Amino acid sequence: MTGSRHVVLLFGEILVDRFPDREVLGGAPYNVARHLRAFGCAPVLVTRIGQDAAGARLLQTLESSGLATHGVQLDTIYPTGMVDINFTSEGHRFDIIPDQAYDHIHPRLSRMAALAANPEFVYFGTLAQRAGSHRALRHLLRAAGGQRFFDVNLRDPWVYVDRIRWSLQHADIVKANDSELERMAQLLHIEEIFAEAQAKALIQRYQLRGMLITRGEAGAWWLADSAEPVAVVSDPITDIRDTVGAGDAFSAVFILGLLNGWAIPLTLQRAHHFAGAICRIRGGLPEHNDFYEPFTSDWHMNPSE
Repeated sequence: MTGSRHVVLLFGEILVDRFPDREVLGGAPYNVARHLRAFGCAPVLVTRIGQDAAGARLLQTLESSGLATHGVQLDTIYPTGMVDINFTSEGHRFDIIPDQAYDHIHPRLSRMAALAANPEFVYFGTLAQRAGSHRALRHLLRAAGGQRFFDVNLRDPWVYVDRIRWSLQHADIVKANDSELERMAQLLHIEEIFAEAQAKALIQRYQLRGMLITRGEAGAWWLADSAEPVAVVSDPITDIRDTVGAGDAFSAVFILGLLNGWAIPLTLQRAHHFAGAICRIRGGLPEHNDFYEPFTSDWHMNPSE
C-alpha cells in the first residue's frame, strides 16, 4: 500500500475546529498527517469519529487528501470531536468539548492498525489521553516499532501529571514550546531554572533521544543527550493572520527532516519557515496543495515518487 514512502503512525484526536465565522477540520495528529502526506510520506491516523455529519465530512476529506482511513474508528454513541476557537488580544483560546469520540479509541483496533502499519515514527500527544483512549495508546505502542515522537501540546483543563510522566517514559523525542517546557519542569519538580538545563534534566531523567523546543517568532532549538543545543535564528514572520496549527506544521517538517536524514540546523530552519507560512493563512491547513510546491521545490523533493 505504501511502497517506499516513509510510514508515520499518528495517534489521537481528529475533530472540527469551530471558528467564529467558519468550521474546519483539525486536531494536531490530523494536521501533522496532512502535511506529511503532502510532502510524500504515508501517514496512518489512529483515531475515532462519530457516525454523524461531521464524521462523514471528515472521512470524505481524508479520502480526497489521499490519507489512509483504515485506522479511523467509527463510534455510534459519542460524537465527532469539537473545539471552539475564539481570538483574543493574546492570540487564540481553545474551548475543548469533553467526552468526544476520540476519547474512546478502541485498544484492540489500535493495536491491529499499528501492526499493519509497521511505522518508522509514532506520533502522539496529550489531549487524546485525557480519558479512555490512553489505554488504546498503551496497546498501540506495545505493537508498533519505530521512533516515538511525543508532542506535549498542553491544553487546559486537560493536563494530568501522570499522563505527562508516562508519555515521557515512552518517548524518544519530545517537542514542546517554551512555556510548556517551563510548566513541565514545575509539574515534574525539575529544580533547574533555565530552559536548556530543564530540557537536559528531562532528557537524562527519561532517557530521551532529544528535545525540540519551539519559541514562536524567536525560532526553535534542539537539545540531544550529551550535546550542546542547536539554535535557529528566527527570520521575521510578517503578515501573520493567526497562529493556529503553527506548532503542528513545525512538528511535521521536523519529523520529515529526521526521516530524510537532514542535518538538524537545516531541519530547524525549514520547519520554522514552513510554520511561518502557515501563520499567514487562516487555520492550520492550506486549502490547496499548491501551497506546498515552493517548499518541495526548494527542498528538492518529489512527493509523487
